[in-house]
Amino acid sequence: MRTVEPPAPLPAADGLFSVSPRTAHLNHGSFGAVPVPVQRAQDRLRTEHEQDPDGFFADLPARIAAARALIAAELDTDPDRLALVSNVTEAVAIALDSIPFAPGDRILVTDHGYGAVTQAAARKAAETGAELVVAPVPLDAPDEQAVREAVLAAVDGRTTVAVLDQLTSPTARLVAGPALLADLRARGVTTVVDGAHAPGMLPAPIDPNADFWFGNLHKWAFAPRATGVLAVRPEWTGRVRPLALSWEHDKGFPGNVEWRGTCDYTPWLAAPAGFELLRGLGHPAVAAHNTALAAYGRHALTERAGLAPLPATPGVWMRTVRLPAGYGETEPQVKALMAEVWHRFGTRIAVRPWAGGGVLRVSAQLYNRPEEYERLADGLAELLKG
Repeated sequence: MRTVEPPAPLPAADGLFSVSPRTAHLNHGSFGAVPVPVQRAQDRLRTEHEQDPDGFFADLPARIAAARALIAAELDTDPDRLALVSNVTEAVAIALDSIPFAPGDRILVTDHGYGAVTQAAARKAAETGAELVVAPVPLDAPDEQAVREAVLAAVDGRTTVAVLDQLTSPTARLVAGPALLADLRARGVTTVVDGAHAPGMLPAPIDPNADFWFGNLHKWAFAPRATGVLAVRPEWTGRVRPLALSWEHDKGFPGNVEWRGTCDYTPWLAAPAGFELLRGLGHPAVAAHNTALAAYGRHALTERAGLAPLPATPGVWMRTVRLPAGYGETEPQVKALMAEVWHRFGTRIAVRPWAGGGVLRVSAQLYNRPEEYERLADGLAELLKG
């Protein structure tokens, strides 16, 4: 195997995060880590909120709309078709509640989907008499074309909705790419795209062929938790069904989705500061660093721990490897392994169960260092001997 060299750290990232030096946080893809300048921006908003609670709430709809406009510009989309939400779990519930289903309809998902999103699709199928169809995508599918063919093989004349990851959470693979979404649109399939990992990582992540698209900003776009976005094609905006009625309901999308009374809106208002920071650091430099570091992390795990590398999507700041048979095949095994890795090596990782050997995912962000992946690899090499 060719030598893989780690990238040099970005000097501008020094002191940018408050992740403990005692923690090797190789799981940025799950909950992110909020940069210190963005934490401070949110702190200022919280202080402002408490100094005049009535005034803060009175001005909120206009301020949310202004934040949404800034975020929409960063995502290269129309702010009128974008709503701020807490996360993709909330967004998929809104999307599925807005789509009419009939008995016999088929809802397509893949076996790489995020668990909560797949569960939402399964519940909607059970409630409406629709059928949930799971398209198997081989872990070793070599490229986007192979993934696309695997998904399309599960589509038939009864497929009405496809709920697909843009970048899969467990395997970090591109699924809902432009070619697949165009194919599904041509076949009359409504598409619901989970773009949880796309904002901040992929340029212009919202594909115009996606009927519903949603993503998290707290992962790679440096926003506070919980900040997500839901983008809806124009023909659907009038049919969007919010999860709850509010004082903004009669004004329609997106305000009817965004307003939820006495919630904490400071993460949304601070989210543009995350994009501003990313822009100031230079997105190309951040992308090059994180892509190279993720590749080095996978290289360390394969070379030092003997784990099998899984195919990677170019430009993605996560990489995956396959655990040996007998490890990480069930949810209890996965939880036990992640806990042991944390307690023994001080390292946070993501592992998802898979028959024949679990899938281990590492992320790369500016605060990570090559030696963290090396320590994980050496620890796993010893741990998996037993």
